[in-house]
Amino acid sequence: MVQDDPLMGVESELQDGRKIPVASMVESIVGCKWSVRLLQLCAEGNNRPGMVLRACPGLSAKVMNERWRKMIRFGIMRRTVIGIKPPVEVEYQLTPFGRRFLKILDEVRRLQEAVDDGGKSKTNQSRKNAQLASRVTTQKKSRRSSSSASSSKG
Repeated sequence: MVQDDPLMGVESELQDGRKIPVASMVESIVGCKWSVRLLQLCAEGNNRPGMVLRACPGLSAKVMNERWRKMIRFGIMRRTVIGIKPPVEVEYQLTPFGRRFLKILDEVRRLQEAVDDGGKSKTNQSRKNAQLASRVTTQKKSRRSSSSASSSKG
């Protein structure tokens, strides 16, 4: 039997009823390396606690559960309990809102790649400019020395 967790609904409100701004959610999730990794693993289909702990050396069960609780509260993840009697199985899944949220993280990753590639391009371009300047300087020196040699002969 499958039981949905009571916290499963989109709970993007604080306990006093105020709405949580999306910017605060992004800051809270992106600000924690484990939250981002948990989201990536869930998107890849690793949605059982044991699978996630094996995939994340250094992540403790306590921190994992804290991060998942926070994402459930934000409505990014949903927790499903399968079974009634112990041992029960627990699965975490992205909600539709969580899949949209993941697109933000994908865009951040693409932006980082562009910055990294841009840095490489700038380094390569700087190197090419330096090489070109060196060749131009060498050619000018070569022309000066050949023109001064021809003028001294004449």
